[in-house]
This record gives sequence, C-alpha cells and structure tokens, in this order.
Amino acid sequence: MPKPAPRPELPKPYVARSPETPQIAPLRVPAGPSLFEAIDRIVDDTLLKVRSDLGDCTRCKLHSTRHTIVFGDGSPKAELVFVGEGPGADEDAQGLPFVGRAGKLLTQMIEAMGLQRKDVYICNVVKCRPPENRLPEDDEVKTCSPFLFRQIDVIAPKVIVCLGAVAAKTLLQTNRGISQFRGQWLEYRGRKLMATYHPAYLLRNPNAKGEVWKDLQKVMAVLGLSPKKGKSA
Repeated sequence: MPKPAPRPELPKPYVARSPETPQIAPLRVPAGPSLFEAIDRIVDDTLLKVRSDLGDCTRCKLHSTRHTIVFGDGSPKAELVFVGEGPGADEDAQGLPFVGRAGKLLTQMIEAMGLQRKDVYICNVVKCRPPENRLPEDDEVKTCSPFLFRQIDVIAPKVIVCLGAVAAKTLLQTNRGISQFRGQWLEYRGRKLMATYHPAYLLRNPNAKGEVWKDLQKVMAVLGLSPKKGKSA
C-alpha cells in the first residue's frame, strides 16, 4: 500500500510579546551575613585603623573641594548607628557629622528617643562634602562606601538607621525609591536596618516629621527605649 502523504506543517500562531519593562533591583534582605561578606571583614579591625587607612584621602574627586574629612562621631560601642549621605558646609568646616540645621534636628530626634548623641554613632556614606551639597555620585559612593562598611562592622550595632535615600540605597544595594520601603524592617549583614527620611528633607517638609517619629518608635521598641517626656521628633 502506498504510504500516506505527510501532513503539511501548519504555521505556528503568532504570539505578541509585551514590551519589556526595566527591571528594578530587588531589596537585598539576607537572613544573615554570607560567607563572602564574612571574608570581607577585617579581623581585629578598629575605628582607629579605618581612619588611618582612610588617611588624607585623594581617592575620588571630592578631595579637591573639601576642607575637612568628616569621618564619624559618637560611641564606638553604640547599639544604634545613623548613616547619612555626606557632609554639608558646617560639617566640612567643623569635621563633625550633622552639626548644621539638619544636625540640630537629628540631635532633637535622638534626644526624643531618650538618648544623647554620645550614646549613638553618626556617620555618612561619603566623608567629603560634595560641592554645593549635591548628591554623591555613583563613583564617589563606590570609592568611599567600603570605609562605611568597615565602620559598621567594627561598631556592630543592633540597629542601623539610614537617613535618606543615598544611605539606604548604598547599604541595601537597591535603586528603589526610599518611599517604597521607608518604615519597614530590613537587614544589612544580619543587622536590623530602618530607612527613614533625612532631617534636611524634614526641614523642607515638616509634615513628614510624624512619619519619621513612627519609624523611630519602632527602633526604640527594638532597643527597649522609652520616649523622653515632652519630646517628640
């Protein structure tokens, strides 16, 4: 018998593809420090060693316009670390973080939590003032942030509070806007992290102070702190 003729192949149906949307980097929320992060840590590191290694830094272009390196200030054994983005004009002049108008507001926030500045540690992502108080650029953050990472590793705080988007994005390695995760508990190398608005933002937007105070109350609950009577952020 003759073999049946093969069936003709039908054309495959056309499936329209939806345009690809740009991917947003996910928040990194590890359960604890990874093996690689553990290897990155420097054994017997201290804040003095970190400052010594930083030296009279000329690693990025910010050194050409700065007056003073602003390393950090506070207790080396603090349970709470505040991280900002970079020094401003007052900080550049005095060599201390958060001493201008935004710094005074941060001090009030710390005191409202029942603490004093000497009880916490305050530092920034970059240690030199960006010109005209602009945001630190990616290459500047990449160059300077390893010193921040070492500071946090040495202090080993119970809680990290990121003040503003630059600090939060640097520690969480995300490009999401801070409003998408502000007030939520996240983690950095196994440590609790809370992102909230920068005090400078609150000076421009006083109505947001209530939201920040709610964030700080969550931090206080973890640290077992009671608000100081008559004080609020």
